[in-house]
Amino acid sequence: MSAQHLAPAAQGPGRVTPDDVRTAARWLADGLAGHPDAAFDAQAGPVRWSCWATVEHVVDDLLAYALQVAGLPLLDYLPLAGPRGEDEIAHVKREAGPAGLAEVVVAGGELLAAQVAARPATARAYHPYGLSDPEGFAAMGVVEILVHGRDVFEGLTGEAPALPAELSARVLARLFPDLPAGALDLPADEALAWATGRSERPGLPRRTRWRWDATVR
Repeated sequence: MSAQHLAPAAQGPGRVTPDDVRTAARWLADGLAGHPDAAFDAQAGPVRWSCWATVEHVVDDLLAYALQVAGLPLLDYLPLAGPRGEDEIAHVKREAGPAGLAEVVVAGGELLAAQVAARPATARAYHPYGLSDPEGFAAMGVVEILVHGRDVFEGLTGEAPALPAELSARVLARLFPDLPAGALDLPADEALAWATGRSERPGLPRRTRWRWDATVR
């Protein structure tokens, strides 16, 4: 068969990029606007934290991932701790309100995106779910933003929103290579929610234990 008669190769979702981190951060930040400060004391979906603390957790992850990509430690996280020895070091002044919280999310996304863009694909750094590359840390940052953003919006509004489909597809391909067939048949945003223990579907009970695979493939 001649080349012109061959069917085109199927296109995958593509690689996770620094701009994907920026897009995800803006999605979360935009969704925080318009809610009163007191609403952020509500529980964030299924997690044990308040909506405010959950967004702070996202910022902390973005900061931690950016520092891992910057420092490239191979054996552990960089040895940072809060003033009382706590692991999470990012906290947002409550008097800054939702607008200030949104600004910090965007800044955290930009910081991780910039570090990912500055490093070659051959760079490696520690993560407990597998030694990873800059793209892997970008994907992990996007998952944290999307999944915990879903938690926060559920806490603020009572309904879990749909996640950005293209971003969901790319991080699923990068971090969840062994999803069961039933999950692969779902739309990407629903598959990501199921993969991270946020939903159940016929034949797919809610996950109570899960982790992604950060290793480079």
